Amino acid sequence: MDLITTHVNADFDCLGAMIAAKRLYPDAVLVFPGGQERSVRDFLLQSTLYAYDFVRIKDVDLQAVKRLILVDVRHARRIGPFAELAKRDDVELHIYDHHPLDEEALRGTVEHVEEVGATTTVLAQLFMERRIAPTAEEATMMMLGLYEDTGNLLFNSTTVRDYQAAAFLLQHGANLHTVSDFLSREMTPEQVDLLNELIKSCRRIIINGIEVAVAHASSEHYVVEVASLAHKLKDIENLNVLVIAVRMEDRIFLVARSRLPEVHVGALLQEFGGGGHAFAASATVRDLTLVQLLDQLDEKLPRHVRSRCMAHHLMSSPVKTLPSRATVKEARELLTRYNFNAAPVVEQQRVVGLITRQTVERAAHHQLLDLPLGDVMSSDFTVVARDTALEDLQEAMVAHNQRIVPVIDGDELVGVVTRTDLLHYMIGDSRSTGDRRPAAEAGPGRLKRKGLKRLIDAQLPGKIRKLLHRFGAVGDELGVRVYLVGGFVRDLLLRQPNLDIDLVVEGDGIAFAEAFAASGDCRVRSHHKFGTAVLIFADGFKVDVASARIEFYDKPAALPSVEYASLRHDLYRRDFSINTLTVALNHAEFGQLLDFFYGQRDLKERSIRVLHNLSFIEDPTRVFRAIRFEQRIGFRIGRQTERLMRSAVSMGLVKKVGGVRIFNELQQILSESQVISALHRMQQFKLLEFVHGDLAFDARAEELFKAAGRACNWFDLLYTGEPYRRWLVNLLCLLDPLTARGVRRACRLLALKPKYRQLFLEELPAARKALVAAERFLRRHPEPVASRVYQWFSGLSLEVLLYLVAKAGDEASRRCLSLFVTHLRQVAVEIDGNDLKRLGLAPGPRYRSILQEVLQARLNGQVGTRQEELKLARQLIESGQE
Repeated sequence: MDLITTHVNADFDCLGAMIAAKRLYPDAVLVFPGGQERSVRDFLLQSTLYAYDFVRIKDVDLQAVKRLILVDVRHARRIGPFAELAKRDDVELHIYDHHPLDEEALRGTVEHVEEVGATTTVLAQLFMERRIAPTAEEATMMMLGLYEDTGNLLFNSTTVRDYQAAAFLLQHGANLHTVSDFLSREMTPEQVDLLNELIKSCRRIIINGIEVAVAHASSEHYVVEVASLAHKLKDIENLNVLVIAVRMEDRIFLVARSRLPEVHVGALLQEFGGGGHAFAASATVRDLTLVQLLDQLDEKLPRHVRSRCMAHHLMSSPVKTLPSRATVKEARELLTRYNFNAAPVVEQQRVVGLITRQTVERAAHHQLLDLPLGDVMSSDFTVVARDTALEDLQEAMVAHNQRIVPVIDGDELVGVVTRTDLLHYMIGDSRSTGDRRPAAEAGPGRLKRKGLKRLIDAQLPGKIRKLLHRFGAVGDELGVRVYLVGGFVRDLLLRQPNLDIDLVVEGDGIAFAEAFAASGDCRVRSHHKFGTAVLIFADGFKVDVASARIEFYDKPAALPSVEYASLRHDLYRRDFSINTLTVALNHAEFGQLLDFFYGQRDLKERSIRVLHNLSFIEDPTRVFRAIRFEQRIGFRIGRQTERLMRSAVSMGLVKKVGGVRIFNELQQILSESQVISALHRMQQFKLLEFVHGDLAFDARAEELFKAAGRACNWFDLLYTGEPYRRWLVNLLCLLDPLTARGVRRACRLLALKPKYRQLFLEELPAARKALVAAERFLRRHPEPVASRVYQWFSGLSLEVLLYLVAKAGDEASRRCLSLFVTHLRQVAVEIDGNDLKRLGLAPGPRYRSILQEVLQARLNGQVGTRQEELKLARQLIESGQE
């Protein structure tokens, strides 16, 4: 007798492969070795599979079996009661499988094993080779198995052969509606409860620089299709590697999924008596508690996570070095300036030693500042090559107790890896605390790398996506790395629109920009002093390009000095962690998010955090930016960051930066939609006093700003298309409480440009007088004629007029201002001095008075055409001559 079977808890791949095997062994008996997944059981109940003569185990005479055909399995422990049968010498064993070979695998006299996405694919390939045509029902059942085990042909384990098999089955009548109906099932209430528990317990562990997620749950009753919950959790949390452990009744079900070749989950779960392939595996454990199993999982995981990191992935470049003839004093200055703990010492371009901050400070303590480094440096050190693996790099660092490890290419120093670099990559902040708490409670996590390609495709317009790929391609051609940085990346993760692109190039940013412009429809504007450039496209779109650089400050609040450096150093000079996120654009790493400073954690926690404690001392204008970002994206300044801000303000550092820089920051805050809440925060931090000591943002000021917002919104709804500067309207409101003398002092403190000084020192006083005159007149008279309204407000800029609309104290004044803004401003006479000359009037002061009278007549509706204006002008000339 021939017998076809599969593994216990059979899935659709088992079913499809068994049906296919029946065509190869038409006289064989089909037997399940145990239970099936719920979806398979439902399919069996609703299908016509009775025609295939599935029999029960108790109805099979095992002694009569001479040939055992195994599909989708090759381990005796997974075939239940047929394990002994597989080991009998008189039984011929045929195996059809897609799982990789290991030491415990059964060996057959006939084996068809391929590392493809599904065992059904192996049998479909045989059908194609032997010209076997499946029926439509057989093709549908085989397609069910193929689609389930390849995740609708989307899993990483899917191969070209799987697609070929799917096409073959479709050609022979596979019904995709049936496939969809049975593979897309709604979750039961019990599954929903389990999934919720898995989400809450999910913790992320960094092992050899790779993130692995582990989740657990418990149920007193059996819940079907635990594997489907693993897929849902993986998609919800965007996980590359996931292991779930679910205790049900007296056993624990383990399911593991991996998208990364560095993590072989099949080998991992073999240690728990299960199996599978590199990308999907399962196991059932009976002799451990859930806590014991999770402890063992933490112990075994590191053996199955290979590092994909090499020295050149971690190294910082270019490297700041010291010559061996340099003194301790010079080394101290360099280490302090760049905030390094160690640096290589070179001689004739070769690394001859390492010098650490501890050694330098100890030598300084002994008054040895003039001692050459050759006398105090460490010459017992190790170097590594660019392609040194993480494990070897770790061993080199530990064996020699080095703070940094030089990376060389031949004899040339190309980079250094620091101890902090290594620890951040290996551990990060996401190492589990071991207390089995949910990830949200176990402390903030840090994802070192994350693929954003799908998010880029979903969020960005096609034009921008193509542009990003072109940037990466030019970087590849030049042999430099190109990254997206700053607010663009932050807002991409927040799903907020932002097309303000900033690029950082690890190399010569200007050369990159020029190379890109040579192949594209744009021109370059370069700034060689700072190593930056702007790409300006034909439609006016701009992209900023910068060389990766490091900044150091000679004194607090001074402008920084700039030098070329690595990406990590470039990001470290930035203001807040949420603005340090960067995305690689080179082809090999396109879409990879790099997070050196816990930016993702702070995005998740909605926190504004500086990178180091001297941040506000080095650049006090960051206090304004902290408030601006806090209000713009609805975050909260972190407690430590807030303390540092208050300290910098109390030290008086803000006034040292100069009025121009304060004005630039204030201008951006006043341009924000959340300007009122931002000004409240400025009041709390005592920042308004740097504009003027008498300023206070109180309830009256808030009402004026709200009125200004309504005025601006009203003007926007007129759809005139006339541009205006809303921030300038807000600045007029901010300075409203000040006297003329106070406004003059504020202009001086902010170092306003002449055009703004003229507006505040001349136009603003005139506008205030005009509003007072209008309000006084309107209290005593009915509605004024249009020419009087024009006389009050003519000559004022649009921003000042909108400020007056907000400031007007009564409805009558606002109606007059509204009339002027919407109609009277645009009124003008059609005749000019040439017309008056042709009418016989000699040039002189009467020209102006006549034209003004004609304008008043037009404003008041007394004339409406050019001919009527000429007629009135002639009358005025004639009456004057009499």
